Amino acid sequence: MTLAYFEECQRLAKILEEKESQNMSKAAAIIAKGIMNGGIIQSFGSGHSYAAALEVSGRAGGLIPSKVILDPANGLYERSQGVGKILTHRLMIEPNDIFVLISNSGRNPMSIEIAAWVKEHGNPLIVVTALESSKLSSSRHPSGKLLYEFADVVLDNHSTFGDSALEVEGLDSKVCGTSSFSATLLLQQTMYEAFELMSKQGFEPPIYKSANVDGGPEYNEEIEKKYANRIFHI
Repeated sequence: MTLAYFEECQRLAKILEEKESQNMSKAAAIIAKGIMNGGIIQSFGSGHSYAAALEVSGRAGGLIPSKVILDPANGLYERSQGVGKILTHRLMIEPNDIFVLISNSGRNPMSIEIAAWVKEHGNPLIVVTALESSKLSSSRHPSGKLLYEFADVVLDNHSTFGDSALEVEGLDSKVCGTSSFSATLLLQQTMYEAFELMSKQGFEPPIYKSANVDGGPEYNEEIEKKYANRIFHI
């Protein structure tokens, strides 16, 4: 048995370190500025990309002023035109909010419609996608645009076309996607740099403590009161 997935992730991590450092720093600066000015992070990923959206919202070590935009159908209608636009009718947006949209292909109407809505309001948008694979794809949106074209900063996950990265003898399809792993690295490093920037400017970011550490839930609940009207609304 080989540790093939470990080896692939190590290779990918090196690529992200070498090629995405500047973009992560740009994204961190956007996040720090928005949070210090009273905004929140709103993250969205449809289907499996929802896992990456959770990396910047509602977790220990992350920002309290943050929330995940929920896809009620869990990706079932992400290829259907108009669904993203309908979802935006239920969202709240303030001038200093930062949006993080995750889509490996970046071709489906749902995320594109949310991105267009974000940019119509003039808010900053960070997109996590497989950039080269996306450029090889055709948009499923009538505009012909892909998600990355709306972004202020693109965090390229450098996943292979179709995401699956490994071959197994006897199988005609590759296995084991890497987009979730790379999205986690990109987003967590971005958040780390954002925290550094805020701290250096004398701003103490409101950070979730683990609910499994004594005093953690009480600490979190007290700070959540300040943002309750934002983070507990869809």
